[in-house]
Amino acid sequence: MLVDNQHYRTIWPDTSGGVPSVKIIDQTRLPHEFKVETITSLEQMVVAIKTMQVRGAPLIGAAAAYGMALALLNAADDAYLHISAERLIASRPTAVNLRWAVERMLLRLLALPEQARRQAAWDEAALICEDDVLLNQAIGTHGLQLIERMQAEKCRTLNILTHCNAGWLATVDVGTALAPVYAAHDAGIDVHIWVDETRPRNQGASLTAWELAQHGVPYTVISDNAGGHLMQQGQVDMVVVGADRVTSAGDVCNKIGTYLKALAAFDSAAFGHWVPFYAAVPSPTIDWNVSDGVKAIEIEERHADEMAWMSGRLASGEVARVNILPQGANVANPAFDVTPARLVTGIITEQGVFAPDQLHMMQRTHF
Repeated sequence: MLVDNQHYRTIWPDTSGGVPSVKIIDQTRLPHEFKVETITSLEQMVVAIKTMQVRGAPLIGAAAAYGMALALLNAADDAYLHISAERLIASRPTAVNLRWAVERMLLRLLALPEQARRQAAWDEAALICEDDVLLNQAIGTHGLQLIERMQAEKCRTLNILTHCNAGWLATVDVGTALAPVYAAHDAGIDVHIWVDETRPRNQGASLTAWELAQHGVPYTVISDNAGGHLMQQGQVDMVVVGADRVTSAGDVCNKIGTYLKALAAFDSAAFGHWVPFYAAVPSPTIDWNVSDGVKAIEIEERHADEMAWMSGRLASGEVARVNILPQGANVANPAFDVTPARLVTGIITEQGVFAPDQLHMMQRTHF
């Protein structure tokens, strides 16, 4: 995607310094500063994943793959490979892509002699990134067909609501939930995006709004609590979100607050304007080993500071962090929730759009 008319991906290898390293866009600095960071070790990649310098399920998977490649700069024996894999998997427990990518790397590397593993690790990580881009492009194509059909029916600006950030910043490139949006905008379809601010980390207001502006897509940032009202008033035509994990039964685990949007969309039919709710995910985000997301998916509980502190630009132009809570306030900060399959209209994948109870029809072509 473009940043100030220059093409970027969210992650890429760099060999210009002699020793291989990995470049990432530091998403904790957006939207106020665009900064590329250099990751040179497994330890730095674990920190980048934990602190959400890289975030979004597909991107976390790609980052973990490169984390394995960086680990092999130190050692390439079986024991060290397994230790490195465990450290990466433990860095973020909810997004299934992370484990998927690490296990794919292990399967490839353990089959090779030690002297062949280092180069193979970089090659496999690059392949995971290329696969992610192709999957997301296909999601965009299938999601575009949904938007085109709705546009033919409505014959006006389409208002699409999204939650958190599932654009190109959450992937290697293109995005998941926003891939159909970009495809529709580029095809000349008149779309407008309602952007949930998405507290506590404000990924909607900080990241989704920023990348939509870079691409020229019309958008409006709203408070998280405004979505239900807009759906009641017929001002939302479709909800499209990403996911950190989708179960085999079609339950959708995504950023906290997604469940409430799905409930409001489901109830909107009572007001005469039903709002379909879609999750856009590549196949590595589907956990075929889990059927009941509410009971089985571990929900990451993040640090209280994410609730207590907010970053913003002061009137002076300086970027600063401020505490918005009373001193000593107790804080609970679950990072995700699970939307039951009964509230989900469809899952947009690289293979097409599936009703939740039809996901089993997908070809499981990826490790």
